[in-house]
Amino acid sequence: MAHVGYSGSAVVRAWIRIGRVLAVVALAMAMAVPVALVATGGARAGAGVIPHRADSGYRLLGGDGGVFAFGSPWVGSAASDPALCPPDTTDRSLPDGTCWSMATTPTDRGYWILNGYTGAVTAYGDAVSYGDRTSSNTGGADLWPTSIALVPTPSGHGYWMLDLGLSGLGSVRAFGDAVSYGDETTPAPPVAHAGYPVGMVATATGLGYWIVDSDGGVFAYGDATFAGSMGGKPLAAGVVGIARSATGHGYWLAASDGGVFAFGDAAFGGSMAGSPLAAPVAGIAADPFGGGYWLVGTDGGVFALGGARFEGSMAGQSLARPVFAISAVSLGLT
Repeated sequence: MAHVGYSGSAVVRAWIRIGRVLAVVALAMAMAVPVALVATGGARAGAGVIPHRADSGYRLLGGDGGVFAFGSPWVGSAASDPALCPPDTTDRSLPDGTCWSMATTPTDRGYWILNGYTGAVTAYGDAVSYGDRTSSNTGGADLWPTSIALVPTPSGHGYWMLDLGLSGLGSVRAFGDAVSYGDETTPAPPVAHAGYPVGMVATATGLGYWIVDSDGGVFAYGDATFAGSMGGKPLAAGVVGIARSATGHGYWLAASDGGVFAFGDAAFGGSMAGSPLAAPVAGIAADPFGGGYWLVGTDGGVFALGGARFEGSMAGQSLARPVFAISAVSLGLT
């Protein structure tokens, strides 16, 4: 059952151009995608996938901070306070809202919502705020970085924040018990990048993480092991997210056209590439109990692949702002 929490200069242009890929680029792509199908799920099984356990689910996040919970508890929404994730700002055009990332606590009884513009973190349920980057937002607001992703530590007593700066490179800030293991700005001078950061996921130990760029390049830090990437290879659409396999020895990348790329021990369980979509794919989340995964579209449609169970979606329903993120829930896992 779904629990819905939704209320109804040159530098600036540079920010808009390299800013949030989902809020700007993906929606523009939707204009060119033939609308022949509404994303309503429909599991597609892959060979050798692990059977799904019934106690997992997912949450979706809208650009105004609205949270939609499926097979998981709903404990609050940033959409109830318009000041938390407002559309547009004085120096950047962000009409689809400013909240593009959320992270779930290890108990699954809480979550954090990240404002990509200010870097503010809002906690719900048993989530505790360990700080954010608002106090370091110095200089003109048009020079602030854009926060792309929030990733919790295994203990839930901290998190990493992935930021995109004017350089187009990803930098990582650590809060609470999170430790920084490096980012795209190191070593100095940094290695040239063809894309810009769109996602991040931690290793099973929490002693490292991977960052993925829009061109499919993957960068491993700490104890994260590089298992391959799409960097330097032709892509039909840009990559929008990354999800880790249950063992931590592999990962999936998802592209905005629904394409999925599997590396390491992450088993390919299908994709939506080549299928007409009502809206571009915005993110990916791995089923914590098996080898499957979910894709989410900006219209709130969810595709369950590789044995992951379809719990519901917002496809076909009126949304105040597009959906930009999906976060997996593993009730009973901890």
